Amino acid sequence: MLIVHVHVHVNPESVAAFIEATIENAQNSIREPGIARFDVMQQRDDPTRFVLVEVYRDEKATEAHRQTAHYVKWREAVASMMSEPRTRETFSNLFPEDKEW
Repeated sequence: MLIVHVHVHVNPESVAAFIEATIENAQNSIREPGIARFDVMQQRDDPTRFVLVEVYRDEKATEAHRQTAHYVKWREAVASMMSEPRTRETFSNLFPEDKEW
C-alpha cells in the first residue's frame, strides 16, 4: 500500500466550489481498481484547509490515477482556488500489514 496525504489551502471564497469539485473527484477515484480508499477531510478550526488521504494498492495506481479524466478535470478546476500550492506526503503502511482494503 502507498498512502498519500495531499494538503490543500483554499481561498475562503472558493471553499464550497472546492468541496464540490473534490467530492466529485473522490467519488470517481474510489471506482478505480488501484485505489483502496480516498478520503476528503476539512480542518475544523480552519475550513479553508483540507487533507486528501489517498490509499493506493501500488505505485502504478498513483500514475494511473493522474491520467484519469476526472483527476485532470479536478486539477484544472481547483488550481485557481488554492491560496498556495498543494503539498504531498507519501507513507507506507506498517500496521496492519496484511489489511485487505
